Amino acid sequence: MTSNPELGVARREGVLWLTLQREQRRNALSPAVLDGLAAALAEAQSDRSLRVVVLTGAGEKAFCAGADLQSGESFAFDFSEPTGAFARLLRQARASHLPLIARVNGACFAGGMGLLAMCDLAVAAPHAVFGLPEVKVGLFPAQVLAVLQHLLPRRQLVELCLTGEPITSAQALALGLVNYVDPDLDGRLAWLLARLADKSPAAIRRGLYTLKSIEAMPFEQSMAFTESQIALFAQTEDAKEGQAAFREKRKPQWTGR
Repeated sequence: MTSNPELGVARREGVLWLTLQREQRRNALSPAVLDGLAAALAEAQSDRSLRVVVLTGAGEKAFCAGADLQSGESFAFDFSEPTGAFARLLRQARASHLPLIARVNGACFAGGMGLLAMCDLAVAAPHAVFGLPEVKVGLFPAQVLAVLQHLLPRRQLVELCLTGEPITSAQALALGLVNYVDPDLDGRLAWLLARLADKSPAAIRRGLYTLKSIEAMPFEQSMAFTESQIALFAQTEDAKEGQAAFREKRKPQWTGR
């Protein structure tokens, strides 16, 4: 992957860390950030040494403030292109079979809410705030709705969209927008990572595929799909090892296959 000064990319102990590095702009989105995130997620899918992707922002004030309105170019679309950069990123995240965890270290607004919603899990600092302020500048969180609409109750989602007013981390936790709020943000994140690291990589990879596949299916279609999936789960090396380890009362040795 080519170097990107606006996006930090680091690998540590099976975790891919993606850090928005535009602290002076409250980690607002830019073309380089969007393209870098999409490329990093695509590349990670074929790296079996990775177990999890963590997405966060530089500093302590902002996770991501959304589009960079100061640039004046955030909504200067190329209408000859059938898809946009932000939509491509959300599609890439949707296609990911690696767990994505949002480390929300501060303000999470507009497009930042899209980054949060595209992740599978989220931990937040108590001072983090969340919102969809697009209506305040004559816009609407259109693309964000595609990933956010299934996370929030309808009434609360509509209120966030129509008023543009923020909510606290405690409110976000109560609504199920994040999994945990903790003053020891990195301690909680490390705890969560440890709870994933000792589980079957194959089960998690195929499990995310299954979860995402059935989300929009009607009952009978999802039932038929999962009937076939459980048979495939059982054929993996990890499934055979996990059941053998259970019978032998030992820790499983995962191959991820």
